[in-house]
Amino acid sequence: MRGAILAGGQARRYEGRAKGLEPVGGIRILDRLVEAFREAFGALPLLVANDPEACTWRPDLRITPDLHPGAGTLGGLYTAVAAAPAPVVCAAWDMPFVNAALLRRLAAGLERHDAFLPASEGRRGMEPLCAAYGPACRRPMEDAIARGDLRAISFHSAVDVGILPLGEIRRFGDPAVMFLNVNTPEDRTRAEAEWQRASSR
Repeated sequence: MRGAILAGGQARRYEGRAKGLEPVGGIRILDRLVEAFREAFGALPLLVANDPEACTWRPDLRITPDLHPGAGTLGGLYTAVAAAPAPVVCAAWDMPFVNAALLRRLAAGLERHDAFLPASEGRRGMEPLCAAYGPACRRPMEDAIARGDLRAISFHSAVDVGILPLGEIRRFGDPAVMFLNVNTPEDRTRAEAEWQRASSR
């Protein structure tokens, strides 16, 4: 089992800065995720990143750029699956509260499914950017990219997809917090508030 952190695109939606390098609770989001993956699987994750400065972010990480540049989120997921090449658990690099227990549970879902995603209350009803993908996803992902369907879930009809219910996800934390994306300064303010709240408990 491998972990992969997806920095995606040029990774600079946060006012032109690399958003995964923003601190939450005094620790960069990227570093938080690296430690969560190390705790979950006992190894450093792969970093999927196109930014030419990525090699300076964490020199200890193996870095690979998108194998299909311009293929968006699906391209990042495909790169993680192809580069692993073992089963892989992916997380977007702007999620500061993803934890090791959730990552391990997602990995366990691949024992019965080709892809295993947590349910969410978002528009998709699931979280493709914090999910587990097995090698069987590679060809269907390639096919979806080839036909220009770059949705993160575009290949799901061609594989066995399992969903981790919200009730079980809550064993690992509040889904609204764990899947919080820090895309804007306002998001970071909210993340800091959540970190302070958790620290006070």
